[in-house]
Amino acid sequence: MSIRVVLADDQPLVRAALRMVITDTTDIEVVGEARDGAEAVRLTGELAPDVVVMDIRMPGTDGIEATRLITRGTSGARVVVLTTFDDDDYVYGALRAGASGFLVKDMALDDILAAVRVVAAGDALVAPSVTRRLIKEFAARPAPEPRPRTELRRITDREREVLTLVGKGLSNTEIADRLSISVATAKTYLTRLLSKLDARDRVHLVILAYEAGLVAPSS
Repeated sequence: MSIRVVLADDQPLVRAALRMVITDTTDIEVVGEARDGAEAVRLTGELAPDVVVMDIRMPGTDGIEATRLITRGTSGARVVVLTTFDDDDYVYGALRAGASGFLVKDMALDDILAAVRVVAAGDALVAPSVTRRLIKEFAARPAPEPRPRTELRRITDREREVLTLVGKGLSNTEIADRLSISVATAKTYLTRLLSKLDARDRVHLVILAYEAGLVAPSS
């Protein structure tokens, strides 16, 4: 069964390039194209795609608001943001709105396809290198006042250590090495954190670690 995708971008050339490369796959199909956020929300409701590839900067309803509406809706569609990271101030807002990750427009098309498959499978697009770029972006902004999170009282000291390392962009293998535990044990801690903190995915854990003050932008 193919992964059903809606492409949302106000640039026809971007949509055409993605559509062309998707056409050559056997497991992904484009079921709709939107020129702005409002159209993306409408098509998601009508077509029930698995994944929406969402640009941020679009006329009218932007990608952040469209992401918020889609992820709070009942379609079950997951959103990945498509952006020019280096000059885009809205990535963090999109993740807070419920996006499962983000793509950079200068990524290889094959990498974008791989990301769509990852998100469709229920995971988040948070390669360690991408997470580190996100934290680097935070460093350019004033650090927020840590928000008290009562949920953190439910996690153990070891789980807090793991959450901190996730927030710093470490992979499961790197976390295992840092804490001298097995990769399987690191995955178990991650699963517990997702459950205890009611987090959607690894991206959400990064945000929680940042907002709770466990990770400083420059760390």
